[in-house]
Amino acid sequence: MFEKILIANRGEIALRILRAAKELGIATVAVHSTADADAMHVRLADESVCIGPPAARDSYLNIPALVAACEITGADAVHPGYGFLSENAGFAEVLADHNIAFIGPKAEHIRIMGDKIEAKRTARRLGIPCVPGSEGGITDEAEALRVGDEIGYPVLVKAASGGGGRGMKVARTREDLADALAVARQEAKAAFGDDAVYLEKYLEKPRHIEVQVMGDGRGKAVHLGERDCSLQRRHQKVWEEGPSPALGQADREKIGSIVANAMAELKYLGAGTVEFLWENGEFYFIEMNTRIQVEHPVTEMITGIDLVNEQIRVAAGEELSFSQSDVRLRGHAIECRINAEHPVTFRPSPGVISYYHPPGGLGVRVDSAIYQGYRIPPNYDSLLGKLIVHGRTRDECLMRLRRALDEIVVGGVDTTLPLFRTLVRNHDIQAGAYDIHWLEHFLLDGGMDDAQF
Repeated sequence: MFEKILIANRGEIALRILRAAKELGIATVAVHSTADADAMHVRLADESVCIGPPAARDSYLNIPALVAACEITGADAVHPGYGFLSENAGFAEVLADHNIAFIGPKAEHIRIMGDKIEAKRTARRLGIPCVPGSEGGITDEAEALRVGDEIGYPVLVKAASGGGGRGMKVARTREDLADALAVARQEAKAAFGDDAVYLEKYLEKPRHIEVQVMGDGRGKAVHLGERDCSLQRRHQKVWEEGPSPALGQADREKIGSIVANAMAELKYLGAGTVEFLWENGEFYFIEMNTRIQVEHPVTEMITGIDLVNEQIRVAAGEELSFSQSDVRLRGHAIECRINAEHPVTFRPSPGVISYYHPPGGLGVRVDSAIYQGYRIPPNYDSLLGKLIVHGRTRDECLMRLRRALDEIVVGGVDTTLPLFRTLVRNHDIQAGAYDIHWLEHFLLDGGMDDAQF
């Protein structure tokens, strides 16, 4: 087992990793920018190292500074969390060159799944169902038109690198495709330094369903059920729940087995999430995230398995502590991502938290690194934390979430809490009758206009 882990991240995920390491008896090193000197994970870690100024490129993305921090403190492993360098194969390789373990997948798997074109090729080879589309990158308009005519309109033009909805455009007709292709390539180049795009069939009203998997890197992989992440704004997840209210047990077991078998064949190491669009009973692979997810607590709540603990253990060469037969989904869990943003305009709201009161009670979990008096820096994403609630049934979970949302208080800055207080009382949400476009339509139709802030 590792002796000391350096946590190459910030915010709630850094604190989450720190807690897992402490429970394993492993010493921790927090790194931070000058803007995060008073962060909670810095206060609680055994050691801390300042790695640069506020800009992420000069601190949390500064690989030489992170390696130097490892060497200064004697850290023998790095946990990258999510975001930043978590899916950077080059970072994993640099750490290996310095005899420092990367708590994550093998670099080759990060690289394969980080290229969406290669990821789809690999998924097909492994027997994972994919959205109909181009076999590889689209290089010119004529080729795009040929593929569009073949798979039928509407089609989606997507960047081969990156994510978050950037470099993604819908062409509803043949006449729209040239413009969509040009704009998507331009956005992809600006965002990711790579203008490669590909085409796939655009599904009108799918749900976004992802399967959590854990592998030991030697040919054993286990799935831990699915999460439904269909409530999204601008392709960013807002509310996640598991199990999905749309799936039956047969579909759940089928897609879980397909994913686990594929990851076993790949000899995948650590935590990963295989993401699908689901429509009319069919699953279509869209991408794989080779890291821990923001929404991993949903799976932890319904399985009772500590995913970060397991990440650390398998990275150290240990076997998985559970088999497929040990995984039992119990009850229902929902996670709300609480951001420091205005609940209607979604304008970021950095500032000082004047008052903070988290909710409590049976089945309520808050993953957050904020505290009263904490200053939210304007340099990073606006996630303040996550409220996760578990119940024996989905109805019980919704009522518990409603109660917890009415309890939590975050003062001094705008937050998205009013959005969730509105959603939890919405009839469509209560019925589980939503798709990936539902929230956008709800907001465009003025669903938050009457909310009280």
